[in-house]
Amino acid sequence: MIRFIGGCLCKAVRYETTADPLNQRVCHCMECQKAIGAAFNARVLMRIEDVSVTGPISTFYSSETLERGSCSQCGSSIFSRRSSAGVIGLTVGSLDEPSLFNPDMHFWVSSKQPWLEIADDLPQYLEGPPYKGY
Repeated sequence: MIRFIGGCLCKAVRYETTADPLNQRVCHCMECQKAIGAAFNARVLMRIEDVSVTGPISTFYSSETLERGSCSQCGSSIFSRRSSAGVIGLTVGSLDEPSLFNPDMHFWVSSKQPWLEIADDLPQYLEGPPYKGY
């Protein structure tokens, strides 16, 4: 099992995982680009109960079912959470060891920035990934 540990820039928020991730993916949708402030959102998807988060978190809903969390002190983006599915996506940029990230696909590549070239051989989906119940 890989244990993911991370937090925000000012170190007020910390998290750690206690299980293997459900998946590790790269989302290129416009909502993620805006929320993360980058060309894509690389994230590790976990069950909510397998992640402990401590510190001052501010949240907002970017859609009806997706809540995004950031440090209320420094503003670092930490997670996106879909409580109805019981999952939380940890931002790879907030990991203490981002090199542990091992993506398995790219999705919403229809919204990918035109200057970004995807050079790996991972599956790519124009919109959302195949549905697996979470």
